[in-house]
Amino acid sequence: MSNLKPARVLAVETSCDETACAVIENGRALLASVVASQMEIHARYGGVFPEVASRQHVLSIIPVVEQALSQAHLTLKNIDAVAVTRGPGLAGSLVVGVNMAKGLALGAGLPLVGVNHLEGHIYSSWVYNADESIPSEPQFPLMALLVSGGHTELNLMTDHLTYKRLGSTLDDAAGEAFDKVARLLGLPYPGGPSIQKAAEEGDPTRFNFPRAWLDGTSNFSFSGLKTAVLYEVRELEKKGRSLFVPDLAASFQAAVVDVLFKKTMEAAREHDAKEILVAGGVSANRALRKAFQSQTEFKVHIPPLSLCTDNAAMIAAAGYHRYALGHISELDIDVLPTWPLS
Repeated sequence: MSNLKPARVLAVETSCDETACAVIENGRALLASVVASQMEIHARYGGVFPEVASRQHVLSIIPVVEQALSQAHLTLKNIDAVAVTRGPGLAGSLVVGVNMAKGLALGAGLPLVGVNHLEGHIYSSWVYNADESIPSEPQFPLMALLVSGGHTELNLMTDHLTYKRLGSTLDDAAGEAFDKVARLLGLPYPGGPSIQKAAEEGDPTRFNFPRAWLDGTSNFSFSGLKTAVLYEVRELEKKGRSLFVPDLAASFQAAVVDVLFKKTMEAAREHDAKEILVAGGVSANRALRKAFQSQTEFKVHIPPLSLCTDNAAMIAAAGYHRYALGHISELDIDVLPTWPLS
């Protein structure tokens, strides 16, 4: 970090259904973080309703930015750059955040930095609260498992902003599979926390659900697992038997965690990684965290729960590194809903 210039970065994140703003100093020290959640609004739909999400962002964005600056005891005069998520995400939601960031940058005469949402999740492991002791930062080469509702992939990170995608999901992302299986089991949205809670009372060995190992690759597949749960539910219903929801949830969760953990460990060994990083919404899953934290072969970085789901602190951290290394965006940048990690 010592060879990078000091800077305070304000970041805006509106890729999906969270309206967020944060201020980071020198890419790590979190001075303020505000997140306005829409979870209760979208729960009635069983998932995120894109048009509703974008309209809610319009209502929340200005108060959230003002609150973040107030929380940090700063004004825009104390900020060195503005970062913003430009993709991937919901186009209508992204537009709100990008336009807000453009306005802030233009009005205050600050450089603008467009950030990949997935890159932000990776950089969540660099963040710590400014009033806490400074933890060690991840060391390269680093094996990064990104696991969320929309993405599941393995990236080898050899330096800041330098990635090699080794594999990704061929169908459902892990978080998407959690949501779909939760719906099959009659559990509320979002599926990840619901499955985890139900699984706490269940037997993970009750149902022998399949694991798609896809030998010789670092790719993932969860569609077959989801279908296996569906067939098991149908079979139990046909026989008029109880669904054993806790056991089904625990067995499904065990299958997902098993594949994510073992394939990441295998990739880390193959590519001589020094450390492992796990990030994204599904990294909040207690069973997944336990699997990685219980092994002693690699040091593992997993962000605190508050930084696992969408937030602006991670965008500010990634934005700082882009700013410090000269990756400045033009004010006419557009959203890129399916922008690959690069």
